[in-house]
Parts: sequence; structure tokens; C-alpha cells
Amino acid sequence: MATYLDERQRTELADAARHWLWRTELPTWILIAAVYAAWFGVAIHANRLGLPLTCILLTLCTTWYLSLQHELLHGHPTRLLWLNALLGAAPLGIWLPYGLYRRLHLQHHEAELTHPDTDPESYFLYATDWHATGPAMRRLYAFRNTLAGRLLLQPAFSIVAIVTAEMVKLRSGDWRDVPMWLAHLLALATLLAWLQVACGIPAWLMLAAVAYPAWSLAAIRSFYEHRASDSRAARSVINDAGLAWRLLFLNNNYHLVHHDLPSVPWFALAGVYRRRAADYLVRNEGFLVRGYREWLANYALRAVAPVAHPLFRSPADGRASLSGNHG
Repeated sequence: MATYLDERQRTELADAARHWLWRTELPTWILIAAVYAAWFGVAIHANRLGLPLTCILLTLCTTWYLSLQHELLHGHPTRLLWLNALLGAAPLGIWLPYGLYRRLHLQHHEAELTHPDTDPESYFLYATDWHATGPAMRRLYAFRNTLAGRLLLQPAFSIVAIVTAEMVKLRSGDWRDVPMWLAHLLALATLLAWLQVACGIPAWLMLAAVAYPAWSLAAIRSFYEHRASDSRAARSVINDAGLAWRLLFLNNNYHLVHHDLPSVPWFALAGVYRRRAADYLVRNEGFLVRGYREWLANYALRAVAPVAHPLFRSPADGRASLSGNHG
């Protein structure tokens, strides 16, 4: 548990963790069944639903599955890494093996948030890199910091970054991820073949009209989850979103709570926040968004933040920060 908690808060959370829902994680087991049933139920009935509606529903189900994978990698519903990995290994998210997603996301939790080098989920560049980038790429980076740009471009940025990183590893002689990728690609090829033959959903349509839009939808949640700040707690948002968004993203919109207490299960995050809402908003210096509509209204075509990190202007600044000068 985070060190900022006082004794009463520690006692409250410890008592809550002993509740049978927390101990059994029954809501998470039900969630797993619901996500898989929804995804495959839609796919099996694609001919009745028609391809346009099927793609829309599968996009929502795939986004939901990505949220489920996030819970699995944080140790829900079991503490058995192999079992959680088995539950999240299906290639329904298409682009990324579960094992690689787990590694990168846990690295994000351990990193100095928003750091251009160490945080794999940072949208910032060093100022020196930003100014060295050509005009066309600067426009793309700037557009990516609008909500419209995040929806349209972020999946492509992520796919390119993943492929590039893996190619760099291979060229350096690091083949450790190859078995994971081969297993993922084999499972993906099997899934796409089944979808095309048994369900009438072409593979290209799955990639272009389901997998890509699902990552776009997931990018709404992460649009401005973290901002640049000297205070670590002030870097993570509280997004008080509506019920449908909270269910789709499994309450990860209460992002400061999640970063403080990543072992708290998704179904308890809202309650933890509600009991200490004032404390959380003091700690993150009022970094509060009242639903995703607020981002849409304010940042649909306007950048939410600069691309150049205001604290880490060069790799030298970044190295200094890791020595304790920031956060």
C-alpha cells in the first residue's frame, strides 16, 4: 500500500480486502466470462448481425478485452502469473502479445511517469528531439496530442514503435521474445482463419475495422492520463466518467487511485476514490476531468499538452531526473 495512507486508511483498505468479493474476485471471474461470451457471441452471429454492426460490436468487445488484460497483468483475479497469462493470452487485441503488454505496462508503473525514455506510455519527447524532428513529423506529433489525432494516429504510432523495438532487439542478437511472438502469431492466424471461414468476417476487415478502432477507443482513456509535473501524484488524473465508460475501461479512469494502489481490483476503485475524493484531489493538485466529454469539448482539435517535455529538455535532464532531481 502507498506510503501516504494514514493508519485509519490502511485499516479501512485491509478490512475491505477481507470482504468475500475481494477475496474471491467473483466480479472479475464474471467479467472474464462476459467478455469472452460477448466477443465470440458477436463473431458467431456475424451473418445475422451484418458486417457493419458486427464490426462496431466487436470493436467494443475488443476494447473491453484490452481492459480485462490490464486487470489480469495486475494480478486479478489470481496471484498465479501463469493462470492470468492463460486467461489473457487469446489474441483478440490482435497487435500485441499479452506477455509483451504486461512487461511494458509494469515498466510504466515503475518508471518516472511521462519520462520520454523510461516511461513506455509517455507521449512526450525531449525538447532537443522535438526541435530536431522534421516539420512533417512535428505536425503529426502535435496532431496526436489532440483527441482527434489520438484516435486516428495513436494505433499507428504504437504499431510502428512495437515493430521497431522488436527489430532493434533482433538486430542486436536478442531473440528472447521470438517464442512469444511466434505463439501469438500462430494463435492470431488461427483466429483470423476461423473468423473468415466460420463467421464470414474477412481478416482484412478485422484488422482495419475492429483491431485498429479498438486501440483508438482505448486511446481515449489514456489521452491525458498523465501530465508533466514536479509532483508524482499530480501527474495522474482522476476522470469522473459516466457508468458506460467506467465499465468499458474497468474504472481505470480513477487513474491516480490505480497508480497508488495497483493491487485494488477494478470493481473497488470507485469506492476507494469516493471515500477519499478530497484527499486524492489535494494530492494530484486538482487534476480532475468530469468525463470524457470534457476532453472532446476542449481538445477535439486542440493539443492538450506540448510535445516537448517541459521538465526534461534533453537526455541529460532525463538522466538527472532518474538520479532524484524530479518526482
